[in-house]
Amino acid sequence: MSRKHPIISITGSSGAGTTSVKRTFEQIFHREKVNAVYIEGDAFHRYNRAEMRHKISRQAEIGNKHFSHFSPETNLFEELEAAFRDYGETGTATTRHYIHDDEEAARHGGSPGTFTSWAQLPPDSDLLMYEGLHGAVVTDKVNVAKHADLKIGVVPVINLEWIQKLHRDRSTRGYSTEAVTDTILRRMPDYVHYICPQFAETDINFQRVPIVDTSNPFIARWIPTPDESMIVIRFKNPRGIDFPYLLSMLPNSFMSRANSIVAHGSKLDLAMQLILTPLIMQLIERKKGAK
Repeated sequence: MSRKHPIISITGSSGAGTTSVKRTFEQIFHREKVNAVYIEGDAFHRYNRAEMRHKISRQAEIGNKHFSHFSPETNLFEELEAAFRDYGETGTATTRHYIHDDEEAARHGGSPGTFTSWAQLPPDSDLLMYEGLHGAVVTDKVNVAKHADLKIGVVPVINLEWIQKLHRDRSTRGYSTEAVTDTILRRMPDYVHYICPQFAETDINFQRVPIVDTSNPFIARWIPTPDESMIVIRFKNPRGIDFPYLLSMLPNSFMSRANSIVAHGSKLDLAMQLILTPLIMQLIERKKGAK
């Protein structure tokens, strides 16, 4: 953690919705004139798309059916921790960009499924924001979580997460239901060991819970809408949180536990704006005071 160079980390599994949460942060940054720089979790995958497919195939041949993007073997955890540490100490760090599709290839150069070259983040930023799979990961070798000043978990209930991943991968990546299902099964051990434990490290978790039947996510025709969902907002440390104010601003919300608010799914963006804006500004004020 760093007073001079704060770091915000948004962490969630594949299909959890971290990209949507990132857009909410960008709105706050724009409104509050916060100059943020960004690190993408995909930039710290160890292998490009072709290499990863070959590795998965090779591992399957030798009997490893659970080789996945979630594990230390397929990610540069040490380099990610170094980037967080370097930014906290100096206000800059080394990162790169993973090129997902043709649109990004046209913007960055290179081919879909590959990485850009490593480069330094621009200097003189107000804060760093990470969005990806491992923003609060802790293993026996690395502790990324300890370097972030504000850690946000995006955690749909598991059936909803699977529905969102199925719809995304089929519609934007052209995968079959069977292929996505195989990926979910292959990733499950690493999901349990390296994704789930992070949500005990995060400061705030936003969990979307559908209020329609999602019993079989593999045949769901639609993603449950915000109007068909509730949001559970859990604060790791509720001290200093103005719960009466939040309850008054979020219609029909209620406290389910001493550290948790439940609100209607359509109020997710409002809840994030209300909760995160003062926390971000506290980081900026602390940064100014450190100078």
